Amino acid sequence: MTLCFLSPRFARRAVTAALIGFAVTHTVVPAQAETSTPVQQNLPLWQTLPPTPVGLEQDANGLPVHAGRLRIEDGARIYYAEAGTGTPVLLLHGGLANSDYMSGLARSLLAAGYRVIVVDSRGHGRSTLGKTPLGYDRMSDDAVAVLTHLNIDRAAVVGWSDGGIQGIDLALRHPDRITRVFSFAPNITIDGVDTSADRTPTVHTFIERAAKEYAHLSRTPHGYKRFLKTVEGMWASQPNWSDAQVAAITTPMWIVDGDHDEMIHRPHIEHIAQTVPNAGLLLLPNVSHFAFLQNPTLFSETVLNFLALPTP
Repeated sequence: MTLCFLSPRFARRAVTAALIGFAVTHTVVPAQAETSTPVQQNLPLWQTLPPTPVGLEQDANGLPVHAGRLRIEDGARIYYAEAGTGTPVLLLHGGLANSDYMSGLARSLLAAGYRVIVVDSRGHGRSTLGKTPLGYDRMSDDAVAVLTHLNIDRAAVVGWSDGGIQGIDLALRHPDRITRVFSFAPNITIDGVDTSADRTPTVHTFIERAAKEYAHLSRTPHGYKRFLKTVEGMWASQPNWSDAQVAAITTPMWIVDGDHDEMIHRPHIEHIAQTVPNAGLLLLPNVSHFAFLQNPTLFSETVLNFLALPTP
């Protein structure tokens, strides 16, 4: 197991969550997951890409779901869904994906009594691009607009990859709207990304899957090439925060990654955690950039432990 954690007061709960990984010897798939894509057998967890869970609208543990598309001033329509009545938690997915990827975690949070909000980032899934150039700041502003629309003053944020970057952006630009950030596999500059990652089997399979899901969910099902070019344009220059900017963050934050992440350089993850004041660093064992699919039990327990911590 690889476990590194920088905030001693959080260590006991972090170790408890990470130890769950030792008991997992086969790929774990959420009970509500789609079964159309076979799970790879006889591979380490970190080399598998289990199916995308079904969306929150299709299954919210029997709870009523409120879903809609919020119209933004530039013409974009941002899809969201929410369920539950407890403390609000905003879930933000990664690039090229959609909110269904976060719905396994969403169901775990609902079972624990949280109010969960999922969003399809601008241009992704069921949301449209609008006229404003795609950027992390624009997507973060969209997320804040959804919170405002739902009359939520502040929410905890759990973000994966591009969603984790949005979490950092929210801590920088909208700290009054969030309570804490669980940022999984983010980067703060473009040199934190391994540009050869798309040649790994998991990432290659994910990209192929993302194209099919886009065609199924999007209101512009034949526009994937344009969408992909737009996202790649954003990735070519963003994010690009200085250490001084990141060091000004005051929001409680964990920087989390899988110990076999294919896409983000380990030293970069460690650097983010060292730069954000009082941030925790946690590396989850035997999982990759897609940890929440590969070991949803470990991932959900880790998030729940994070959310249960008292405010510093």
